Amino acid sequence: MAKIVIDARELRTTTGRYVERLLYYLQELDNKNNYIVLLKPKDLEGWIPSNKNFSSVPCSYKEFTFREQISLFRQLREIKPDLVHFAMVQQPIGYMGKVVTTMHDLTTVRFKNPSKNWLIFSIKQFVYVWVNRIVAHKSKAIITPSEFVKEDIAKFTRINSRKITVTYEGADKITDQSEPVKELVDSPFIMYTGRPQPHKNLERLIEAYSIIKKDYPGLKLVLSGKKDVLYKRIEREALANGLNDIVFPGFVSEGQLKWLYENCLAYIFPSLSEGFGLPGIEAIVHGAPLISSNYTCLPEIYGDAAEYFDPLNEKDMAETILKVIKSPSKRKDLIDRGYRQAKKYSWRKMAEETLDIYEDVLGNKSIS
Repeated sequence: MAKIVIDARELRTTTGRYVERLLYYLQELDNKNNYIVLLKPKDLEGWIPSNKNFSSVPCSYKEFTFREQISLFRQLREIKPDLVHFAMVQQPIGYMGKVVTTMHDLTTVRFKNPSKNWLIFSIKQFVYVWVNRIVAHKSKAIITPSEFVKEDIAKFTRINSRKITVTYEGADKITDQSEPVKELVDSPFIMYTGRPQPHKNLERLIEAYSIIKKDYPGLKLVLSGKKDVLYKRIEREALANGLNDIVFPGFVSEGQLKWLYENCLAYIFPSLSEGFGLPGIEAIVHGAPLISSNYTCLPEIYGDAAEYFDPLNEKDMAETILKVIKSPSKRKDLIDRGYRQAKKYSWRKMAEETLDIYEDVLGNKSIS
C-alpha cells in the first residue's frame, strides 16, 4: 500500500477537467493505495471523496510563486508520500521524491497573454521554459494527452520519449436537460466555446465569419465563455466593425451548452495550439459537425471526424465552413463520423492507464 499525493489545485479552473475526471475514476479503480488530494481551501467543501482511501488537505500555495517553491515543498516533506502526481508543470522544482507530471502542451511557452502585464508575463514565461525542462528531467514519468505533445515535449526538453506515456482524455455527455439560448432560437448559427486567448485564434474566425456573411447573411456566430478582459475587447472590436450578428452570451449553463451543441450548424475550432482539443470531442459527443484547424494535435485526435482548414488563412477557413454548413449530407456524414471517433476516448481508460504508470514508478520501472 502506497501513499500517493495528487496535486489538484487546478480542480476548479478551465484546465481542471482532467484532474477532476482522474480523481473520479481512480476512486472506482483503486482500493489498495491511499491518496491525499491537495486542494485550494475554497475547493475543500466542493470535493467530497467517495472512496475511504481518498482524503483531501488544504494547499493554499498559488501556482508559479515562491510560496509554491518553498511552502509546498515543505508540505510534501511533511506528508512523506511515496509518489506525487502533479497534474501540471508548476511544482516545487527542488522536490526530489518520486514524481509523475502531466505536461498538457507547450502553449504557454510559445504564446503571450495580452491580458497580463507584458513585462511580468515575459519574465514568468522565461522562467516557465526553464521549469518545463527541469521538471521533465526530474520526473520519473511524464504523461501527455497526445502523441503530438509527447514528441514536442521530448524535443523541447531533450529527454528520452520512452519516459513519456500518452493517456488520451475523454468526454462525457452533458446530463442536464437542454436549455435554449433565447436569442438563437430559430436562427442558424455556428459556434465556439472556451477561452479567448490569442492561440485560440478567434480574431481570424471573426474575419472568416465576415466573409461567410456575404454568402450566408442570416448566419450567426456564437462565442461563449466567461466574459473576461479579452472577450470584452473582442466584442467591442466586432461591434466597431459592424458585426452585429456575433452573439457573446458569456458563461452558459450546462443545459445551454448542450442545446448549443445539438442545434449548431457546426462547431468551429480555429486553435493554433492544443494538447488534446477537448472542446471538439465534447462537441461531437453531442452531435455537432466539427470543423477544425489542422494544427498541432488536432488531426491526430479528431481523425476523419472533422473537416480541416488552415487556421492562418481566413479565406480557407470561410470556404471550409461554407462547404459544410450548406451541405446537409456533409453535415450528417461528419456527425456520424464524430460519434464513431468519440467512442475511442474514455476518461476511465485514461485513469486506468495513469494508475498503471503509478505502479510502474512505485516499482522503479521508470526510464531516466
